Amino acid sequence: MAMAVQRLYKDAQVTIGPWIDRGFYYDFDIKTPLSDKDLKAIRKEMQKIMRMNLPFVREEVSPEEAEARIKAANEPYKLEILGSICARDPVGPITIYHIGETDHPAHWWDLCAGPHIESTGSISPDAFELESVAGAYWRGDENNAMLQRIYGTAWETPAQLAAYQQLKIEAARRDHRKLGQELDLFSIQESAGGGLVFWHPKGAIIRHIVETFWKDLHLARGYDLVYSPHIAKVDLWKTSGHFDFYRENMYDQMVVEDEQYQLKPMNCPFHVAIYKAGYFSYRDLPKRWAELGTVYRYERSGTMHGLFRVRGFTQDDAHIFCLPDQIATEIRRVLDLVEEVLSAFGFTKYEVNLSTRPEKHVGEEEIWDVAESALTEALNAKGWSYLVDDGGGAFYGPKIDIKIQDAIGRKWQCSTIQLDFNLPHRFDMTYVDANGAKQRPIMIHRAIFGSMERFFGILVENFAGAFPLWLAPVQARLLPVNDTVLPYVTEIAACMRTAGIRAEVMERASIAKMIRTAEKAKTPVMAVVGAKEAESGSLAVRLYGGADLGSLPADEVISRITTANQTKGSF
Repeated sequence: MAMAVQRLYKDAQVTIGPWIDRGFYYDFDIKTPLSDKDLKAIRKEMQKIMRMNLPFVREEVSPEEAEARIKAANEPYKLEILGSICARDPVGPITIYHIGETDHPAHWWDLCAGPHIESTGSISPDAFELESVAGAYWRGDENNAMLQRIYGTAWETPAQLAAYQQLKIEAARRDHRKLGQELDLFSIQESAGGGLVFWHPKGAIIRHIVETFWKDLHLARGYDLVYSPHIAKVDLWKTSGHFDFYRENMYDQMVVEDEQYQLKPMNCPFHVAIYKAGYFSYRDLPKRWAELGTVYRYERSGTMHGLFRVRGFTQDDAHIFCLPDQIATEIRRVLDLVEEVLSAFGFTKYEVNLSTRPEKHVGEEEIWDVAESALTEALNAKGWSYLVDDGGGAFYGPKIDIKIQDAIGRKWQCSTIQLDFNLPHRFDMTYVDANGAKQRPIMIHRAIFGSMERFFGILVENFAGAFPLWLAPVQARLLPVNDTVLPYVTEIAACMRTAGIRAEVMERASIAKMIRTAEKAKTPVMAVVGAKEAESGSLAVRLYGGADLGSLPADEVISRITTANQTKGSF
């Protein structure tokens, strides 16, 4: 693509062009503003290059030679990239990839690590697409030049491309930002500030149901609930290390009575503070503390995306403080809880990754060995298949990441289980062992949803807004045929609400219009009520999607919905 762009736009300067999930992009510095219309010409030029069947030729050069060639080509961004490569690995290889032999009229080259396929002819000219153009700051820094980013996707066959394009259409239909507005679930109002979520009544009741389920299950599984402040003195964040290593994602400090306070970007130091307020022996551990804690992180305006990336969000945080020989048992308990929670929402397919110690890390080698062995033991006992990211762990401990698969096959990062050897040391956390000596507890961070906002967005897209009966903001809508049946309809609605069912009586209109309105709102159960139903104490039930169940006793309808609420089942 970069070759095609430079053939069409002689002033274009190239920067970076990585692969990403389901595609790729390349950033260009071009004076001419590109539009989606220009992508057709670029795609056509790419097809010409593919049909030339030019070879990809790897060449290893010295840093000095690479610098000379890049300067001659007037590519300042590539020069900066070369500098970064040399700084990161002064003795590493510098590679240039040529498209075509150097004596070919169409020859083109780029600074690239590779590897590549054998030739441009290996790519099907009918199995790729250029999708969109967007702005992007060089190096992601808003103080740098604004570049033009072209997104694309490539597949082995046209059939695979067509399947991907169909998936995109389906994903657009499920977009939580669109459905959130159509179903009146939430809003993000720029007048109040970007990345700040306003939960509307229908979205708020779903959140309430999810949170109540989460809290009740945690209490039943041996956790205690805690609550913590939204701000703390800067000193706390300096002790935790966040002020030094995470400052760019934190909001500016506020001054209160000549002392600096900080909005919290994390909940973990607060749970540590609760631990520090007590005195524990080995007999008291493990301690399992859970909190739905709201945090605030600075995100650039260009990076925010609906509920998936916001500035204020609620994490379903929990921290476990335990002994070294309790790690495997506790991790297995967490894995069981993760499965229990996620499966309640219909997520039963997971991708599990175990990330182990990086080259630079804190903590003794012995405790890393114990921790990694415990994580492996717990995963094996669970019977889940998993991938190992060797050296991919955080500097302060190994971790397990769990991605869920949604209704259309997309994978979403949700659950994380992270061991931490850093905070217990920084805060001098201790417990008293069997010999009366002070020891460091093991700290385990874990989240199942990740954040309420992001998980809610995933739920909206997974169900395409048609929530299962137990989660639906309005579970049953009563459709009165005429005003004569209103007293009966009102009585049934009151009985439903008493039974914990979220029911509404629709405003009188034609039956067809009321059904269309209820269908548009994706109501799980619609009950048409005429004179016959009022006289017999029944409801003519219709389910979302068109299934007509006919006339059922009102008590049976109430019982079925109540059972669905208890079992998280269907009507």
